[in-house]
Amino acid sequence: MAARGPAARDKRKAEHVLAQMRVWRAWHRERLEKALNGVHRDVFARLMRQLKELRSVRQLVNFISAQDWGAVDADTRAIALHQINVAITALRESNGLLPFDDALPGARPNTFEIVRKIITGFPQHCAEATSKLDQIVSVE
Repeated sequence: MAARGPAARDKRKAEHVLAQMRVWRAWHRERLEKALNGVHRDVFARLMRQLKELRSVRQLVNFISAQDWGAVDADTRAIALHQINVAITALRESNGLLPFDDALPGARPNTFEIVRKIITGFPQHCAEATSKLDQIVSVE
């Protein structure tokens, strides 16, 4: 006979949460492997080496700025942002800081916000082309 009551429900809930975490982590591992073996494997391998040796957010921002993210597909950029977030969080915790420190509106952006803008930002000529395409599509 199965146990009943709040303790049994809590146990089932905890087991369910752990199962979901295993699935989520496996999904991220698969995405990481895909990025490491994909078309942009060179830039991704360099990023992973940089993150493994991460000691300074300034070095990370300089490294990210030096890469051609416009040539990298959106899925790989999203995987990169996830890995960067994990590394920054670990660095903050190892320095005795809170894992997250999101900037308030109008405040100076934090490291992750700067990195995200670099990785997801489009060069000006791409933005202009997109704007022109939007105008063409709206006319038709």
